[in-house]
Amino acid sequence: MTQQSQNISPASLRTRKEKDFLGEKDVPADAYYGVQTLRGRDNFFITGMPMSTEPCFVKAFGYVKKAAALANRDLGVLDAKIADAIAAACDKLIAGEMRDQFVTDFIQGGAGTSTNMNANEVIANLALETLGHQKGEYQYVNPNDHVNFGQSTNDVYPTAFRLALILRLDSYIDALDRLQKAFFAKSKEFDRVLKMGRTHLQDAVPMSLGQEFHGWGTTIGKEVERIKGAVELLKEINLGATAIGTTVTAAPGYPELATKYLSELTGLQFTLAGDLIEATSDTGAYVLLSGILKRTSVKLTKICNDIRLLASGPRCGFSEINLPQMQPGSSIMPGKVNPVIPEVVNQVGFLVIGLDLTITLAASAGQLQLNVMEPVITYALFTSILTMENAVNALRGSCVEGITANAEHTRDMVMNSLGIVTLLKPQLGYKQCAEAAREGYLSGKSLHQIVVQERKLLTQQQWDQTFSFENLIHPEFEP
Repeated sequence: MTQQSQNISPASLRTRKEKDFLGEKDVPADAYYGVQTLRGRDNFFITGMPMSTEPCFVKAFGYVKKAAALANRDLGVLDAKIADAIAAACDKLIAGEMRDQFVTDFIQGGAGTSTNMNANEVIANLALETLGHQKGEYQYVNPNDHVNFGQSTNDVYPTAFRLALILRLDSYIDALDRLQKAFFAKSKEFDRVLKMGRTHLQDAVPMSLGQEFHGWGTTIGKEVERIKGAVELLKEINLGATAIGTTVTAAPGYPELATKYLSELTGLQFTLAGDLIEATSDTGAYVLLSGILKRTSVKLTKICNDIRLLASGPRCGFSEINLPQMQPGSSIMPGKVNPVIPEVVNQVGFLVIGLDLTITLAASAGQLQLNVMEPVITYALFTSILTMENAVNALRGSCVEGITANAEHTRDMVMNSLGIVTLLKPQLGYKQCAEAAREGYLSGKSLHQIVVQERKLLTQQQWDQTFSFENLIHPEFEP
């Protein structure tokens, strides 16, 4: 007997038979999912990532199914004893239990029906246990007739998806907030570090390193504002629309009551879409959210490119800042250290940009009263948010917070630059400034030598006043 066979428990070898209209299948006896989940799992091994890998999605289904059960109970169309057992089962999902029972792949055919039935079957079997019955005794609590009463995948799945996105975005927003604070903290630390600003990768005019970091913090804050705006759009749901938006099989008043319960259970103010036909096939909110994630990834890519440039060297590059040394950078070049954290953030940005195209194509592929491509949108958005959050945390904790400045070096570069001639333009005029800069470029002389010592266009006092730190960073116009 092998070690592997010794580790197999007798319980895992036992099965129960479950039947749907396609026939019978053997389901593991200890599984809370059932025959339809098993078919979905076997049909769609695509990403290798089951629904259980996104806990917010499982929790969201718990909230939605509980809201549905309570609404149907209050409307008198679902037995109160069964409804309460379903609600108790949903509480387990909301508490983070039973995640291992959600085994359907994120990407699947059927517009998410396998995932919806996964939730229905797990909840039904939990409810059965609560009522003293065995798993699979669906004559007492049925996944379709009771747990899914007055519902369709086409309204439950997108509602759970929207709720899960809102829950998932909480920690992502927090990660961005903390990155912004890290940039602002460095801005204060570097507020007296003089450096040269650049356009076209050429010397432009002076600035402080603190101003550069503050700009990065500001741009991250703008992304947080956009995400919060998208969250509000996600709060419009089609719960109760059922198959296509006509509310077929739903009791009168169910859409409004289920939406009310969902708001109370989650503490979020959901609103029922005014046009359920439109809402059932519309994926515009996902496209918008994905566009914002792409926008953030573009900005982070630009910031990381800047950080890599400013840290380039250490002796033959810009060498304005030093990044935390995270790991040896080469298997052949001793002592080399690479900017691995900005590099990995760049790669995540590229991934998110590509996933945005996936979402765009999937959203455009909707036909008539339903967009059956929503599962790949689900996968793409959750992947984008997760990887972006991890990248943002890495950038903050393993890079930004440990950056130091080479202040003496950056000041020397400013004062040796010909770019500072721009500050003399109000006093000397464009023509004389251009001639001085051209001479400096051809001869290698410093601007101070040309303007003060040789041409005597300014006194030393005037030079010192013009090129004081305060005037370099916040120049005042002096004709």
